[in-house]
Amino acid sequence: MSKILLVDDDPHMLSALQRALRLLFQHEQPQIEAFTNPMDALNRICSCDFDLVISDYRMPQLNGAELLEALKEVAPDTVRIMLSASAEFDTMLHTINQAQAFRFMLKPWDPVQLEDNVRQALALRASLLAAKSAGPSAEQLEAARLEAEEPGILHVRRDADGAILL
Repeated sequence: MSKILLVDDDPHMLSALQRALRLLFQHEQPQIEAFTNPMDALNRICSCDFDLVISDYRMPQLNGAELLEALKEVAPDTVRIMLSASAEFDTMLHTINQAQAFRFMLKPWDPVQLEDNVRQALALRASLLAAKSAGPSAEQLEAARLEAEEPGILHVRRDADGAILL
């Protein structure tokens, strides 16, 4: 069963999004948690693993891009979608580049687009988890080999100015 976290400071919009997702995925019955406070959502994701987070952009305390950026650090394998009534190019670009959002959707959402984006996001999450459980990546194996040959080689010491200390 998929776990989805929704964040929007407007409780009516949050209820509408929950209803839309329950209708679209009535046979799969994903577990959906909703928060009007982005800080509460951030605390929740620190204690619970979610497959997908859908967040509004304009919220008090923490905007959606900041929330998704924080989630990238706390839960890097959780797929992130931004939902906003603003179609400003700078907002979209920042969200995609800094927070590494999977999709940026406009309010009001199109139900077909919502379903397609959520299904793609959940498929991406499944592939991320499968890749993780498959074992170490080639980069991780090479790093382990180098560290075994020359202990400490991957640990670079720098001075206050950033220069490498030998």
